[in-house]
Amino acid sequence: MEGADLLAVVNCGQLVTIAGPKRPRIRAEMNELSIVEGGAMLMRGGVIEAVGTQKEIDSLLFDEIPTVDAGGGVVLPGFVDAHTHAVFAGTRVDEYERRARGETYQEIAAAGGGIRSTVEKTRAAAEDDLIEASRRYANWFTRCGTTTVEAKSGYGLTTEDELKMLRVIGRLGFIPTFLGAHEIPDEYRENPDAYVDLVINEMLPAVVEQNLAEYCDVFCERNVFTIEQSRAILTRANELGLGLRLHADQLSASGGAELAAELHTATADHLEHADARAIDALARAGVQPVLLPASVYCLGLNRFAPARQMIEAGLAVVLATDFNPGSSPTPSMPFVLSLACTHMRMTPAEAITAATINAAYSLGRGDKIGSLEQGKRADFVIYDCEDFRELPYFAGVELASSVYIGGDAAYARVEGGGDESMWPLRQGSTSGAWFRVS
Repeated sequence: MEGADLLAVVNCGQLVTIAGPKRPRIRAEMNELSIVEGGAMLMRGGVIEAVGTQKEIDSLLFDEIPTVDAGGGVVLPGFVDAHTHAVFAGTRVDEYERRARGETYQEIAAAGGGIRSTVEKTRAAAEDDLIEASRRYANWFTRCGTTTVEAKSGYGLTTEDELKMLRVIGRLGFIPTFLGAHEIPDEYRENPDAYVDLVINEMLPAVVEQNLAEYCDVFCERNVFTIEQSRAILTRANELGLGLRLHADQLSASGGAELAAELHTATADHLEHADARAIDALARAGVQPVLLPASVYCLGLNRFAPARQMIEAGLAVVLATDFNPGSSPTPSMPFVLSLACTHMRMTPAEAITAATINAAYSLGRGDKIGSLEQGKRADFVIYDCEDFRELPYFAGVELASSVYIGGDAAYARVEGGGDESMWPLRQGSTSGAWFRVS
């Protein structure tokens, strides 16, 4: 086969393609990973051209072309992290210690900590400083096998600072979600409705005018944004052409899932307190649940979202990290898979489906990423293991040996235990992004 920009991946022990229906996977489909034992893959110009057995791909290779030897390891699509707060200034390590000493997340937040603490630091940070801080996290995502990241604003809570955050998110190549309704800032604590008006009448129009976000999200929770306030914000966002997502039923059964169903949001996220009525409403509306078990773990809680009931109800479950400085400071999707299997009784195959193809569809990109199929972008990861189930099984171990985004090497682990990030090679690109924009 002749042609420029050809690349073959050979010697795959398990080529986990996740090929299947061109829609989110539900029920038993979530266990069907379409694994090619002894597989190989051919790419042209960063797009997958053929997938099959080694013999089938060898028959297409008439000329000497570059190859990547998977060494008999497992090859998977890159993870798609559909819920993060990956841009922020500073850390909250002091609050982490306070929780270890017995204070609750809610107590710390009521005393001026939590989201408001990060808001203060992020407001004070220059745009380039946020880029520099977030570059570190972008590399972490890649090392863990993630090739697409959604990221939310929400640590600015002024029009200027929310726009600043969204510009940073865009420069990093993350999928941008506007989350101005993340918390009531201190200056509006006595008049939260005035802040809602600011979000609706000033922030949202500015975000849309500058084309800085694809989605709008709201933290719908008691003592944060009420059902009525959340409905008003999301309704205006929809009128302006933004997709909708919703933080729902994380800390209490506040009706968030039912609101997501009413508005036909793309996703309802968290759902730790979702009951049978909420699950039924989401299923009837076709809303995808994005489950975030790492935030439950990191907060020291024990109520995980009812994943099994959701799968049995026909919901196209998604898993994500919720990476943020307070309640889920982890970028590791393999760790999330482990939590999902151990605490939510998802099978390893269901968890992988939830973190790849279902996540891709939740972001409107299921036709481009999330599986290794002809015509899709060549985002794939080679793992140093023999069976895909080792990813959740060996908890806390970085098994990714190399990561490719659009057929380009983005990360490679160096022999001897080191690693070599390829991100600096991307800094000269037109977009300046560390993640390839979908």
